[in-house]
Amino acid sequence: MSPRGRRPRRGLVLAALAVLTALALPLHAWIPAGPATGHLGSLVETFLPWTGMLVALLLAAALLRRSRLALIAALLPALVWGLLHGTTLLGDRSTGGPADLTVATHNVDDANPDPAGAARVLVASGAQLIALEELTQPATGRYERALAASHPYHVVKGTVGLWSTFPLRDAEAVPIMPWTRALRATADTPKGPVTVYVAHLASVRLRATGFATERRDAAARALDSALRAGPTGPTLLLGDFNSTTDDRALAPVTARFRSAQTEAGAGPGFSWPAAFPVARIDQILLRDLTPLSTRTLPRTASDHLPVAATLRF
Repeated sequence: MSPRGRRPRRGLVLAALAVLTALALPLHAWIPAGPATGHLGSLVETFLPWTGMLVALLLAAALLRRSRLALIAALLPALVWGLLHGTTLLGDRSTGGPADLTVATHNVDDANPDPAGAARVLVASGAQLIALEELTQPATGRYERALAASHPYHVVKGTVGLWSTFPLRDAEAVPIMPWTRALRATADTPKGPVTVYVAHLASVRLRATGFATERRDAAARALDSALRAGPTGPTLLLGDFNSTTDDRALAPVTARFRSAQTEAGAGPGFSWPAAFPVARIDQILLRDLTPLSTRTLPRTASDHLPVAATLRF
């Protein structure tokens, strides 16, 4: 077949790929997420905003092929992506105004060589409530000393902790895994009590057999059960979920909590990996509170960026 004959056929192939991409963007929940497919659905949903790269490749290929049909078809997924993710990545949804509460969460990394430096960044944020994940000994003692002056109240359960400028009570471990990686406490703020959960869900791994999420998914289900049995009223859920809020594995939790980043973030708010963030897996979720703004904080010696939010009762 002559080159002229191949060009229209390639244009049709590109157009077909563009249409399929446009359909897949809003219908990602239909992508199988079970073990038989290596949890493909969770992998796609973790990096969902980056589907824009595929759209860009389709547009570039259409231009290179000089196919009018393929170019017109490629504009369809570009439009769909813009509607679904453009505001999240590029927009500013913060509202500003006086805040009642500032909170921060940080996976400090169990190999962090500079706990004091991480503590300084968190204190500088002005957060009255600071959640830390991946605490180890003797590093926990270094965080306790570094935060003692600014946050005199704290509780540590297993590898997670909560530091506060307000008195804390009713602290207890929350069983979501065989070892303690979640806690619950009540902070008595001037505006009233706030229930605070700090959680670190199990890690996921990308293997030759697919996206290994079984332990994380089981931890998410256990966390959901604990949340259902917990107190009502203003509630914060802070921590490293090893997942974005787009991942259906977190649906039981996110269905009853709102994301501060989704409602009041500026830009994508990606938090991991710190050197070149591509996903927001560190979450500030809330109930019966209003987010005003969110932001990532300056990099510490951890492989995660700290994230913070200002809130109003």
